[in-house]
Amino acid sequence: MTNPHQSTMTLRRYLVLAMVTLTGSVGDTFLSVGAKQVGAIPLDHLGQLFAAVFNPWIGGGIILLIGFFASYLTALSWADLTYVLPASSLGYVVVALLSKFWLHEQLSLYRWLGILFITAGVGFVTRGPALTEHAAAEPLQSQEGVCP
Repeated sequence: MTNPHQSTMTLRRYLVLAMVTLTGSVGDTFLSVGAKQVGAIPLDHLGQLFAAVFNPWIGGGIILLIGFFASYLTALSWADLTYVLPASSLGYVVVALLSKFWLHEQLSLYRWLGILFITAGVGFVTRGPALTEHAAAEPLQSQEGVCP
C-alpha cells in the first residue's frame, strides 16, 4: 500500500534541499579559496595533497561537503534522484554568485545565461512529485497460482 503523504514536500524536506544546495556550493567555494592559497598540486605528490587538507579553507570545505553528502543522502531517501539532483542544482547559482562577489571571478554573458536556464529548469522539475509512486505489491495469494 502506498503512503499518500510519502511524496509530499514539507518544510523540513525543503530545508534539507536548501542544506544540500548551500553546503555543496559553499563547500566547493571554500575548496577553491584553499586550493588557490596552497598552489598547484601534482597528482604524483600525494604528500602535498594530504598536507593541503590542513589548510583552513580546504578543511572547512571538506567539512561542508560531508554535510552536503549527509543531507544529499537524506534527500535521496524520500525523493527520486531525478528530483533531488535538479533541485539541488541551484547550488550552481550560489557558486556563481559567490565566485562573482567573493572571489571576484569574471562571469561572461553565456555563463549568466546558463545560470538563468538552470534556474528555469529547476522551476520546471520542482513542479512535479518528489517521489515516483509505485503500485502496491499484490497480495501473496494471487501470486501463488503463477509460480509452479
